[in-house]
Amino acid sequence: MPSVLILGAGSDMAMAIAREYASKHYDIQLAGRSANALIPLQQDLQIRYNIKASVHDFDAGAFETHAAFFASLPTVPDITICVFGYLGDHDKAQHDWSEAARIIHTNYTGAVSILNVVAEAYAKRGSGVIAGISSVAGERGRMSNYIYGSAKAGFTAYLSGLRNRLFHAGVHVISVQPGFVNTRMTQHLTLPPLLTAQPEAVAKAVYTGISKKKNVIYVKWHWKYIMLIIKNIPEGIFKKLKL
Repeated sequence: MPSVLILGAGSDMAMAIAREYASKHYDIQLAGRSANALIPLQQDLQIRYNIKASVHDFDAGAFETHAAFFASLPTVPDITICVFGYLGDHDKAQHDWSEAARIIHTNYTGAVSILNVVAEAYAKRGSGVIAGISSVAGERGRMSNYIYGSAKAGFTAYLSGLRNRLFHAGVHVISVQPGFVNTRMTQHLTLPPLLTAQPEAVAKAVYTGISKKKNVIYVKWHWKYIMLIIKNIPEGIFKKLKL
């Protein structure tokens, strides 16, 4: 059976993606900061969908462990999906470097570290798919979340360059822009229903996007045009807005 590695498997989006792929008869490799916490999901996937599922300790911030982690997997996965992220406390991050560093390293540095490892393995093999969950917040810096947004902007640019490079090696890279998603990470926010996706919708969009070899997908189509407008507001006007 084909297999999928899910990095950051404890999140709501990741669990929905795991169930989506398990329902399509993929074996699942679940990786997160606590493998033990992933065992209930592992058991549910195995029983419900009759597939193989494994759990693995993975810390996005422990860069020095990433090569050994990937080498220790039972098989080289056909698809790797990078789901982990950290919204953080923007107000705190403006004054507390430890919070800013956590936002940056979780959303950008850690993702680049592990995906560089995956990219090398896939390029050598000449096949594979890498999917990165980025954010529309990275398409233009806004006063309300520019630290998180800048990390996601870096990740989006990284995925774009990686896609360009790996295309020539037979490897596909897809960037996923979910917009607002109703998860534990956003439960403290008041989100507009029309622009907010459920984790299951993200999972279906990821599966469909990968199946169709899309390059960039917006889970809610509205976001593509909203961000197009936002990106084209002249800077002289934009800087006066409170967004």
